[in-house]
This record gives sequence, C-alpha cells and structure tokens, in this order.
Amino acid sequence: MNEIFSRTEALLGKDAISKLQNSRVALFGLGGVGGFALESLVRSGVGHIDIFDFDTISPSNINRQIIATSENIGEKKTEAARLRAKEISPDTEITVHDMFYLPENADSIDISRFDVVIDAVDTVTAKLEIISRAKKADTPVISCMGTGNKTDITQLKVGDLFSTSGCPLARVMRKELRSRGIDSLKVVWSDEEPIFSEDTGDLKGNRPAPASAIFVPAAAGLLLAKEAIYMLLAEDNNG
Repeated sequence: MNEIFSRTEALLGKDAISKLQNSRVALFGLGGVGGFALESLVRSGVGHIDIFDFDTISPSNINRQIIATSENIGEKKTEAARLRAKEISPDTEITVHDMFYLPENADSIDISRFDVVIDAVDTVTAKLEIISRAKKADTPVISCMGTGNKTDITQLKVGDLFSTSGCPLARVMRKELRSRGIDSLKVVWSDEEPIFSEDTGDLKGNRPAPASAIFVPAAAGLLLAKEAIYMLLAEDNNG
C-alpha cells in the first residue's frame, strides 16, 4: 500500500484506491476553483490527470489560487500546477495542455479517453464546448457555476443545472445548453445573492472582473473533486 494514501484507503477501501489510481481525469481551468480541485484529486490518489489552462500567474491570483505564490508570478499555471502536484505525489501522472480550450481547437482533444471531465473554467464559450463534447462522447462531466462576488460556503450545493436558481451564470448555461439539446448536467453552484459594490459593479453593462476571496472558490473546488471521485467510483459510471 502506498503510504501517501493509507488514510484514504482506510476510509474508501483498497479497491477504491486501486480504481482511482487507474483512472484518468481531465481538469479544465486552474484558477481559484480548479487549483483546489487538482489538489484534491492528487491527494486522493487519482493516478492520471490532464490539466488545461493557458493563463499565467499574476499577483491578483495569490489571494485565492492555491498554485499562486509570490515566487512564481509570471509562470504558466499549468507548469506551477504540475510542479505542485509532483511535489505532493511524484507517481501521479500529470499531462499538461497549455491551451485555452475553445471550439476552434477542441478537435485536438479526444474527450472520450477520460473517465471524468471537470469544468472549472469561467468563460461561457469554453464551458459550453467542454460540456457539449463530454455529453456527445458519453463521458461523465461535472461543471462549476459562478463563485465570484460570494463569501458563504454553506450555500454551495451539488445538483442538476436545470434545478438551480439564483446563479446568473447557471441561468445563461441553462438557456445555451437547452438550445444544444442538453437537458441535464451535474453542477456545483451557490444560490447566495451576489455581493455588489462600487468596486465590483453590478449585473448590467461593463464591470470589473468578479470580486473574489478564497472561501467560495476553494470550497467549490473541493466539492467538484469530491463529486468527480465518487463518479469514478460509481458502479454505473454514466455521469
């Protein structure tokens, strides 16, 4: 038994750890949500993880992104994430895709080779492409809705997108996915009323990037990973 995962094995069982170590997960997005999802996947024993991001670390990331430090500003997020994952679990296979996944390059990735897909990006176009491709390939997928302008982790939930309420991003995604013939999707979401001020703007017109502290993105990332892990372990793994 790999001692790194001995406590998890005591909780989930030897067969579960074996299954996780032989599973392959695609994680799209390494920001506040995705970074904590990756942390959880690695520390839980998932053996093969493909990470997708095209951003670099900036000072404004440090307040909430686990891969960001004052020492790696300017570094690619994929490389920072790979190095952190390897420091935690050297045997975990991390495959880097330094790309912003969009319709024009989506054909370069075979979604069907993954056991579970995690969507932790914040761009609607990318989210729609990830989810649509996963659904077409019959690959289990879980997606995170909006975590910006929120602080209450107790209002995070896991459920079907089409049963959510109170999340502006979820509302947009419901409309767009319906138009693509998709009527179900497992999501992490919060019905907390967004906090707006003179600094964060409002729901209309142009506004700054969403305000964010570590609490909700981090907790959402943990929830995403937990759900993905139990999707991997489910007997009927059809998402």
